[in-house]
Amino acid sequence: MFHIDTMEGHQRMSTQDLLLKIEEAVTGGETDFEITGSGQHDIGGPLWHPEGKTLHFHVTNPGQRVGSMCLDNTEIVVDGPAPADVGWLNAGGKITVRGDAGDTAGHCSSGGKIYIGGRAGARTGSLMKHDPLYEEPEMWILKNVGSFSFEFMGGGRVVVCGWDSSQFASVLGERACVGMVGGLIYVRGEVPALPDDILCLDLEDEDRAFLAGGMGDFLDSVGKPELAAELSDWSEWKKLRPLTFAEKKPQPQPNLADFRMTGWVRGGIFSDVAMDDFAVVPTVNKGLYRLRVPSWDNGKYASPCEFNCPSGIPTQRRFDLLREGKEEEALQLVLQYTPFPGSVCGTLCPNPCMEGCTRGSIDEAIQIGALGAKSAQTKVEPPKEHTDKSIGIIGGGVAGLSAAWQLALRGHSVTVYDEGEKIGGKIEQVIPRSRIPHELLEKELQRIQDMGVKFVTGCHVDHEKFEKLRSAHNALIVATGGTKSRFFPWEGLENLTMGLDFLKKVNAGEHPKVGRHVVVIGAGNSGMDVASDAYEMGAEKVTLVDVQRPAAFQKEIHRILDLGGSIVWPFVTSKITPEGIYAKDGRFIEADQVIVSIGEAPETQKFLPDDPKIKRFREDWLVPSEEKMIMPGVFAAGDVVKPGRLTDAIGDGLRTAHCVDRFVRGEAITPVVEKKVIPMERLSRAYFEKCHHCDLPENPEEDHNRCVSCGTCRDCRMCLNSCPEKAITRNALPDGTWEYVSDPDKCIGCGICAGVCPCGIWGLVDNPEPIPMYRTYGREEMRKCRAQ
Repeated sequence: MFHIDTMEGHQRMSTQDLLLKIEEAVTGGETDFEITGSGQHDIGGPLWHPEGKTLHFHVTNPGQRVGSMCLDNTEIVVDGPAPADVGWLNAGGKITVRGDAGDTAGHCSSGGKIYIGGRAGARTGSLMKHDPLYEEPEMWILKNVGSFSFEFMGGGRVVVCGWDSSQFASVLGERACVGMVGGLIYVRGEVPALPDDILCLDLEDEDRAFLAGGMGDFLDSVGKPELAAELSDWSEWKKLRPLTFAEKKPQPQPNLADFRMTGWVRGGIFSDVAMDDFAVVPTVNKGLYRLRVPSWDNGKYASPCEFNCPSGIPTQRRFDLLREGKEEEALQLVLQYTPFPGSVCGTLCPNPCMEGCTRGSIDEAIQIGALGAKSAQTKVEPPKEHTDKSIGIIGGGVAGLSAAWQLALRGHSVTVYDEGEKIGGKIEQVIPRSRIPHELLEKELQRIQDMGVKFVTGCHVDHEKFEKLRSAHNALIVATGGTKSRFFPWEGLENLTMGLDFLKKVNAGEHPKVGRHVVVIGAGNSGMDVASDAYEMGAEKVTLVDVQRPAAFQKEIHRILDLGGSIVWPFVTSKITPEGIYAKDGRFIEADQVIVSIGEAPETQKFLPDDPKIKRFREDWLVPSEEKMIMPGVFAAGDVVKPGRLTDAIGDGLRTAHCVDRFVRGEAITPVVEKKVIPMERLSRAYFEKCHHCDLPENPEEDHNRCVSCGTCRDCRMCLNSCPEKAITRNALPDGTWEYVSDPDKCIGCGICAGVCPCGIWGLVDNPEPIPMYRTYGREEMRKCRAQ
């Protein structure tokens, strides 16, 4: 016997600690428990022995829910009374209370036996039920029960002996058996008026056999075996059961409007707060009473390719245009976002758009980069209307040219000033010619000039020149990028070659000398460019070192490895000598030239005023406001704000141009609102896997069938043809586009349109239309209304 006393001095054990202790003991093999309780709940269930042995509990002074959810092979004996919920959800245990039980004894029980040796409280036996796959539950009660007993009972057998209950007008209390639909109740003693659908019958042989077979065990369990003869006079017993469905007579359907107005509460039960129209709302509704309504969310969300593109190019719209046969429009569309579709999108960009492409989770991503290259030769007509606003841009790199392009499209006069002899920034001056055809860059630069943008090269901007440019233009953009190589204060700095200077000399055709064995500090994309140019200039062996895993694109890493280069990491540089480079751990790599390429930093102090209002990060990078402004009328874009990829610079230039345009027009500057990416669960990838699984076409323009068109309607008309109520119509718009509209007078809010839409255009939302039924009283009016 495992004894647990829940009081130690004046310290009471919590219910949680008691149950955990019991569970631990059962797990350890204990089967017999003596529990001296002090009001703890849930004693005795649900538990099972690891070997299937029967668990015995002898309990005194329990709390609520003794034996709740009790399982088979559990026996509980309570000496004395027990509070509410004895055997709540009993699923197989035998529970004996040798005294009175509180309210809701046997509530929802579905198995096992509950013996009560006294009285039971209100709502005893409510919601009892019987699963035909298991033995039916039983509950035996020596005396009587409280009101509302056996509400909504659906199965099982209950025995109410009525002993020592002659003083009560009813041994079942008031309003017994309301809503009872199944099971049997055997009762001895006075029975109240019962609902019309409950029959009170004499016992049959099967009933007498059941009572006789169980009475002895019940009385022995509750300690009253001497009452066997008195309680076995079956002529004193009745059986209660509900009418079966077949026995019930069909009832005439009342007029609900009349009942609510006159039969229930005068004016309606909610008449003090609501102007009830007394209409009976059916299960399926149209119009105002729909719970949910469809929403055609065309273009509300960004597709994954658009969301992952720092330039914000909506590629899904390009493929939609190609699907409609509008090839020229599709090629033109990308030029609304970037002036470099060929040199960046189609050549140098790692295409994060393709990494996020939904189609990539089915077979292979859409050919987005290759489609960008197709727009390289596309011409764009200059705007027909021009403003009188002039914008100057300091820096002829990708960010500055992206801003210049956007502002020229808006009709402004734009001039780009650059210190180099040629415009183009890193693409022209730094990135190896082996990575991009130079003639491609020249054609795209010419297209920018054809748009009306003026290029001023060889322009050194100092403090004086900056103030002159600021006076000459309505707004200035600082986009000078990173112009000095970064490095750490290593020993032997005099032996370093700066990577940025080296790359510029190579692209300028100066053929800088290199050593036979070259070490490049930094294995990012810039480091790979340095290594490539070192081989181009005659190096025999190039080794790249880095403190972390190389951050360069995989294709750039493979390119250097194919040339014979090697990468060493982690390698923490400590010293550079004429003979090579040392790591902090003592490793040495022989080299007759060490080139550092761990990034670049801006040098805006050379021309920006020494103004504490100009915010900076680490004294180098500019920190503009949300309006992209660093000082009145002066904006910043690109790597002077944050180092990034070429596509990041394009996107930042676009956003900066948006702010500048509003500034020079005298409008409030609001940042570009970026869409949220479409939730994947809205897309039907299975539809495209089934219908459009095909070989990758050679021509990227022909890849439109594979595009999921995430978040953008592809006009497939599946919703139109699937709506069961014919509530959806397709409207052609004057600009050649279309829209789908749901008629609220026909729509039932079933959601089939959202279910069949492969592109995630249709969604279901809670019906936002208010129902004008609630009164708006003042406090005094409310008081008068309630008084009526």
